[in-house]
Amino acid sequence: MADLLKRFENLTTAHVADACLRAGVPVRTVSLQPVIPARVAGRVLPARHVGSVDVFLEAFETAEPGDVLVVDNAGRRDEACVGDLVALEAQAAGVTGLVVWGLHRDTVDIQAIGMPVYSLGAMPTGPLRLDPLPEDALESANVGEWTVTGDDVVLGDEDGVVFIPADRVDELLGLAESIQATERRQAELIHAGTSLREQVQFAAYLEARKERPLLTFREHLRTVGGAIEE
Repeated sequence: MADLLKRFENLTTAHVADACLRAGVPVRTVSLQPVIPARVAGRVLPARHVGSVDVFLEAFETAEPGDVLVVDNAGRRDEACVGDLVALEAQAAGVTGLVVWGLHRDTVDIQAIGMPVYSLGAMPTGPLRLDPLPEDALESANVGEWTVTGDDVVLGDEDGVVFIPADRVDELLGLAESIQATERRQAELIHAGTSLREQVQFAAYLEARKERPLLTFREHLRTVGGAIEE
């Protein structure tokens, strides 16, 4: 897990999402915006926010170096739930990033700190409410339609974040690297004058589809080694 960020360095979340599709793993991804142009890659450290920062401080008590705090604030857009002090405390605890299903504030200060933070956006006000803290507030976090735990890894870049099972990291990143290599070769060929249609034998696909109307382009791509859609 220590080398996760280094291995992800030359990949994108798009490659990882395509790898999940190819491996039959649910593509658990959401579109979140990075506050600074930085990447995150680490074990999920979940926390459900109910109006107070104490849940984050408690999460940091058990954090391991390289963890990424994943904050579940139910996608609320009426309050910010993390700011500069949480980012600073996360950094001090060895946490390498924050993924927030909600809003952040203190954008300028967070940028100065340099802590990677992903969120739905920014808002000046913090919480104006305090709800009861669930007993399992540190066991899982909901991000969009997905529920993630410490058994998951989160990867983030300019396109958003994707969650993958920690026990399948090597497999999925290996697939992502293979997909990336194929796409690079395809891009080089386009630059050299060989169109993508030629590379994937698109004319042959159209002919084959006349005989087999249910033939999908993805099926065809698998036979010719393309990697456009997965």
